[in-house]
Amino acid sequence: MAASSAYSSRTFSPARPGTAAARLRRWFVPVASALAFCAHAHTPYLLPTTFDPNPGETIGVEASFAEKFFIPEVFFGATPFAITQPDGTSLPFGDVRQFKLRTIAEQKLPAARGTYRLSTGPRLGAIFRSWEHNGKVQVARDPKQPMPEGARLVSHYQSLSVSEAYVTVGAPTREATKPSCRGLEIVPATHPSDVVSGEKFDFTVTFDGMPLADQKVDVYRSAMDLTNEHSADSVKTDAQGNVSYTPARPGIYLALIRHRAKAPAGAAAPDYGYNYTLTFRVQAP
Repeated sequence: MAASSAYSSRTFSPARPGTAAARLRRWFVPVASALAFCAHAHTPYLLPTTFDPNPGETIGVEASFAEKFFIPEVFFGATPFAITQPDGTSLPFGDVRQFKLRTIAEQKLPAARGTYRLSTGPRLGAIFRSWEHNGKVQVARDPKQPMPEGARLVSHYQSLSVSEAYVTVGAPTREATKPSCRGLEIVPATHPSDVVSGEKFDFTVTFDGMPLADQKVDVYRSAMDLTNEHSADSVKTDAQGNVSYTPARPGIYLALIRHRAKAPAGAAAPDYGYNYTLTFRVQAP
């Protein structure tokens, strides 16, 4: 897979010290400490104001963490929100505002027609440790909390979240859907602007450009109101990292992937817990 030139709007992966990616990681450490209160059960998302913008229209996105989609609970934070344009180049969101429950970003699109990839950029979050003691597993986010004597460390990682969505002006194009080959990604085979209920949505799950076999993918359909719960499905990738998911009904969906991998040297924890979500619209036949 060839890496995209618009890396700044893509996912983030472990990097060697001194590289651009490593410098990005260090830049996000203050965000991690500021947002460490975010509950582990919360899932990140990015929701655009429209999936069919007009040329030159100002597009907005809402980014937050939630347990019910898409009802914001914890703001996303100061990450490099960016847009991959139809020619593959990157455009930053010019206006980003932080609120208690959500982060809002807006940007006037250029006149170019085609598909745009919207991304939160990478967000380092809370650090988690878990250990087993006397047959029970305890989870802690306080780095000063000592492990009991005789306990066995089960996991120690820092969350790293990226959320994305695609919107299309006019006819769909493919340049913005190309993988960055960095970090955790959903690489769509079916164009994400052409997903139809009752038909297959084919995509590949990759990490640093390599397919992830037997990887769980949770897919949620939003009720888009305050009274009903979202519906949920769970699928797994095949040996080549591929998934064929058939949405039963039209609506707004979110696909979630969680993956654990080694963190780069100098990171706040030995592992990163990657969270990647893709918000997509399913249209009626």
